[in-house]
Amino acid sequence: MKLLKTTLKTPKTESSRGLLAAWLAVCLSMMLAACGSTPQDEFANIPSDKLYADAKDDASEGNFELAIKKLEKVEARASGTLLSQQAQLDLAYAYFRTGEKAQALAKLDRFIRLHPTSPALDYAFYLQGLVNFNDNLGLFGKLSRQDLAERDQQASRDAYESFKQVVERFPQSRYAEDARLRMNHIVNSLAAGEVHVARYYLRRGAYLAAANRAQQAVKEYNQSPAVEEGLFIMAQAYDKLGLVPLRDDTLRVLRQSFPNSEYLSADIASSAGITPAATKAKQQKPWWQLW
Repeated sequence: MKLLKTTLKTPKTESSRGLLAAWLAVCLSMMLAACGSTPQDEFANIPSDKLYADAKDDASEGNFELAIKKLEKVEARASGTLLSQQAQLDLAYAYFRTGEKAQALAKLDRFIRLHPTSPALDYAFYLQGLVNFNDNLGLFGKLSRQDLAERDQQASRDAYESFKQVVERFPQSRYAEDARLRMNHIVNSLAAGEVHVARYYLRRGAYLAAANRAQQAVKEYNQSPAVEEGLFIMAQAYDKLGLVPLRDDTLRVLRQSFPNSEYLSADIASSAGITPAATKAKQQKPWWQLW
């Protein structure tokens, strides 16, 4: 009797195991299907040209984040077409406006490399210059009265080279005149940067370094307004070093080039103390600057 009872339970047990195995197989299939599925494209049903137009509208309204998403789709879909090229330039601008400088420059570098005959090449160089044209010092820079000349100048040099491409290769471009003005601004900034460093060396008593740095500004940026102070710093440094002939020659050039210069009011030939120029620099020193 016990044997019969055991025999009767066996089919039920095997049936339960079969159902369990089938259920596990279904679950495994569903998991594999979920893992293999791709995210749904929210712009899948929108034609590329319509998507591009929508992105332009978003950008004009200041919604650059949404514009970037759409432009990235357009660039990928329309690869090899003029629409894709335009999307690349618009993407670079959108990256620039959202503070993604590295991505903007990477996009522009790629565009310039791959499309050297593009009719929009002048704009690509111009935008490349704008990205590097670090004219926005930010909130701290404004509060501390920090000048462009007091910051790292590499971005300014890169911007200069990009604007130079526009001016020299595309003189009739609509961007040429603005590029030329920005080049002048950059030159003055670079010259002021050299003079700023020379002034620092002079305050620290590194007179030879001050003279060399000021001389570099005078030679490389001889049309810049910063040359006036550069010559005066050179004269001060030579005076401290006891190089009287060099000091006198520098003062002579300063008088000839800037006859009305305020730096000429002090007789630094006979005094090695604080001059009006040094006093002026001290008065204008920002609150955060300790030297």
